[in-house]
Amino acid sequence: MDKETIEKYKKAGKIAAQVLDYGRGLIKKDSSLLEVTEKIEKKIFELNAKPAFPVQFSMDHLAAHFCPEDDDKQIFSNQVVCLDVGVHIDGYIGDNALTVDLSGKYSDLVKSSREALDEAIKVVKVGAALGEIGKVIHNAIVKYGYSPVRNLSGHGLDQFVQHTKPSIPNFDTHDTSKIGQGMVFAIEPFASTGAGIVQDSGTASVYVLINKKPVRSPITREVLKEIESYEGLPFAKRWLTKKFGAKANFGLIELLQKNIIKGYNPLADTSKGIVSQAEHSLLIDNDGEVIITTKLD
Repeated sequence: MDKETIEKYKKAGKIAAQVLDYGRGLIKKDSSLLEVTEKIEKKIFELNAKPAFPVQFSMDHLAAHFCPEDDDKQIFSNQVVCLDVGVHIDGYIGDNALTVDLSGKYSDLVKSSREALDEAIKVVKVGAALGEIGKVIHNAIVKYGYSPVRNLSGHGLDQFVQHTKPSIPNFDTHDTSKIGQGMVFAIEPFASTGAGIVQDSGTASVYVLINKKPVRSPITREVLKEIESYEGLPFAKRWLTKKFGAKANFGLIELLQKNIIKGYNPLADTSKGIVSQAEHSLLIDNDGEVIITTKLD
């Protein structure tokens, strides 16, 4: 990996950490979910970066992929709130997350996912087995009496690619694949008071371009051109409806029908357990040094 690429990952990670910390300060009771989401996304652009995916707030039994639409009326109250922020510089991504407990009832749940992340980072090195990292995460979470979410995992990062190999499990999969030089990945423990398994729940508001094809409708072509400007990274329906109004809905329907885009449904614990999340991005440089890119100075 060349020096310029490493520096872009580090820059993206630093901005992601700044934005995540900024977002943490906005998560307050009676604040608007939509307004806070848009303030965080605006902050990314103010820091001369772009979103690697829409800012996501997954609350209580939701674990991932929830993004408000432009008519969302929800306010923060007594939820357990997971904030997931991704930033890119020229496609090089910093991905991080944290959990805020507004209920005052789940401090140990929040602590368990955070501790699992910290303990996992300690064992990351060239030659570390993926299954062993998962085992450390599992042990840190079950120590508090909670379940790791087994069908969510950390993931590799690449230029304009948010999810790729390696997959970093949240339990011991006995995977003997090794961490190597030049790898960039996110470690992402989820802890649940419930089943520790998630499933689709609700309607997608986050999408990604998966297959470029010509379309006849002028409206759909206009929407698709905007989607292509996201360079293959996930996007929010809200970004399109703010720009195109009702035309965006027409375009999205046609693009889904033609299998040009796909949606990410919100993911919820199957037994409606409360979920917490913590995440950092890491880079293994050419000398084998482990760099946590999403760290504040």
